[in-house]
Amino acid sequence: MKSAWKMSAIVFLATSLVAQTTTEPKSRKSKAPAVTAAEVRALRDAVAAQQAALAQQQQQIQELRDTLRGKDQAVQQAQSAATDAAVKADAAQAQASQQQQTVGELKSDVSDLKTNLLNTTETVQETQKRIGEPPTSIHFKGITITPGGFLAAETVTRSRALASDINTPLNALTMPGASQSRVSEFFGSGRQSRISLLAQGDLGNVKMNGYYEADFLSAAVTSNNNQSNSYSLRQRQAFAQAAFSSGWTVTGGQMWSLVTETKKGTDNRSEALPMTIDPQYTVGFSWARQYGLRVAKNFGNKAWFAVSVEDPQATITTHGNANNYLVGSAGAGGGLYNSAITNCATSLTTTTTSTTATTTCTPAASYSFNPSPDVIAKLALEPGFGHYEVLGIYSRFRDRVFPCADVSASALCGGSTTPGPNSIFANNLSKNGFGIGANARWSFYKKRVDFGLHALGGNGVGRYGTGGLPDASVHANGSLNLVRSYQGLATLEWHGPKLDVYFNAGSEYAKRAWDFDPVTGKPVGYGAPAFSNSGCFTEVSPLSSGFVPGGLASCTADTRALIEGTAGFWHKFYDGSKEKVNRGRMQWGLQYSYVTRSTWSGKSGLEPEGLDNMFFTSFRYYLPQ
Repeated sequence: MKSAWKMSAIVFLATSLVAQTTTEPKSRKSKAPAVTAAEVRALRDAVAAQQAALAQQQQQIQELRDTLRGKDQAVQQAQSAATDAAVKADAAQAQASQQQQTVGELKSDVSDLKTNLLNTTETVQETQKRIGEPPTSIHFKGITITPGGFLAAETVTRSRALASDINTPLNALTMPGASQSRVSEFFGSGRQSRISLLAQGDLGNVKMNGYYEADFLSAAVTSNNNQSNSYSLRQRQAFAQAAFSSGWTVTGGQMWSLVTETKKGTDNRSEALPMTIDPQYTVGFSWARQYGLRVAKNFGNKAWFAVSVEDPQATITTHGNANNYLVGSAGAGGGLYNSAITNCATSLTTTTTSTTATTTCTPAASYSFNPSPDVIAKLALEPGFGHYEVLGIYSRFRDRVFPCADVSASALCGGSTTPGPNSIFANNLSKNGFGIGANARWSFYKKRVDFGLHALGGNGVGRYGTGGLPDASVHANGSLNLVRSYQGLATLEWHGPKLDVYFNAGSEYAKRAWDFDPVTGKPVGYGAPAFSNSGCFTEVSPLSSGFVPGGLASCTADTRALIEGTAGFWHKFYDGSKEKVNRGRMQWGLQYSYVTRSTWSGKSGLEPEGLDNMFFTSFRYYLPQ
């Protein structure tokens, strides 16, 4: 810029000089030196050059102005854009605030959507799973129903006949003189086939369960309340349960007695049952299936305490008593208890001149008049190795005693004014029974081997043993005489992927319970040393029609002890629980049992003994669980 202004000044001075030269008066020209044409030409050239330079400078200035004008426009555009941007920024900020609020709402909605999506995914997966494989449960409204059970084809071969299905009446093993002891028997049966139904509902803090289980091992004329409440169709279990999240559980209905050992705490449906084919299980196993109302508390899966009140039933075995006591009666047909009278026995009385046969029929099933329920308490512990239980049983027994039914001739009983037995001074007498038991079970070798021990003993607890020994006999005065009994069982089991092997050894013992009747001078009760066993070794003729064996005369044979050893296995040749689609399980098994029934010695020290060798087979299909 400075060089341009300098050139402009030079041009201006040169122009002024030329003008002066051309306009100066002639009078003065003569005085100035003459300017040559070359100088003028040179000056013109210089001026021309300066003008060209000036034009170039003007062109540059114009270009600069154009550049500045373009820049001004760009600045204006930038300012306008900045203004627009500011307006947009304000709008964007306002929009961002609105969007931030919307984003917060969207986050909440997305969280809800995730939860719903997760639940939907789980539902879809469960649905796909149910669609992809046969269902093992039925979803009905708010509950889940799971059917269960098995179909069985089973046989038993006994060396001495008992005329029994595959369940063995252990306390009825025949004496050596019985005709049944001279023949063997084979029976095939599907009656142990079982059906079950489990219904489950969840209320959040309480789980509700209902369970039903039945088989076909009963007959209308033998149904009773003694041990398994075996009414056709045989109801094994039928109970309702409420399990609270606090650890309390309430169960009511027909179920396994709390006396029965359990594998987990005191939980129903976790009973530690012997693995036998024989549904009477094995000697020494303590159990019952009967009405019960059970309340249990779980203390951190380490300790459980439970109390139950259960259906009582006094079982009585006595001999030689007068008709001076009343324990119960046959069932009332209208009351749905068994009222059949089918159990008849004939005894022979021989004199020097004749033989007299006396046939006595008794109810097929008897029901005692029980004053109160049995009360059972159990403490179960699982400290980390093994499962341990201690339990107690309280039972109350009662009968009605008729003192003048045996001594009616005395003045107190009316003497000659009231001849014969009578009911004067009849009254009720009660006795308290009790029992104490313990169970222990250990698992070894990665839970492949289980070893268990069980013991129960007390007065009036015989019916809780699988052998069915009596709870009581009767004193000569008509009052009940509780029988002291003991039960014990040891089990050893090996569990493999396909094969289970088991061994059981058990015993049940009933002590003598007897005294002398002062009126007749004869022994009464259970296991009296003066009872006669002389006829236990002598076979007699059948009673009638070829289907009623003769009853042994002079053969009391009260059981002193039952002893049984059992060995068997189960082979699961197909187990669907190991596969993607569970189609159930098929297995077969064999079992051998040797059982003896020793009796109390009678006159002359005779101790007859019954025994049996038994082989069982089973072929079963289990529904998938």
